[in-house]
Amino acid sequence: MISAVTLAELSMGPHVARSASERAARQSHLHQAEADFEPIAFDAGAARAFGRVAASLRSSGWKRAARAYDALIAATAIAEGIPLNTCNPDDFSGIDELDLRVVPHPDQR
Repeated sequence: MISAVTLAELSMGPHVARSASERAARQSHLHQAEADFEPIAFDAGAARAFGRVAASLRSSGWKRAARAYDALIAATAIAEGIPLNTCNPDDFSGIDELDLRVVPHPDQR
């Protein structure tokens, strides 16, 4: 499974790439994610969890917009009661309730 918010982030990648080769690589990564994973919607439960996530981030010194996508992704995982697998664990520091699992980056295997 993949958070619909993560899919949105991946969808932005090709549009902001700095070169044709980077754009192609990002587009390929997006297509692979779409083929491999079923998206999890950001629903009412995730919206309620987001309030708790934002509060825990704010108490740890979070700047409002800097980690908004990460907070939405974390809220989705918390609401679904599933672990969040990431190769960027620092992006999710300071979030209470989150079952964070660190995985190796696919390009570094």
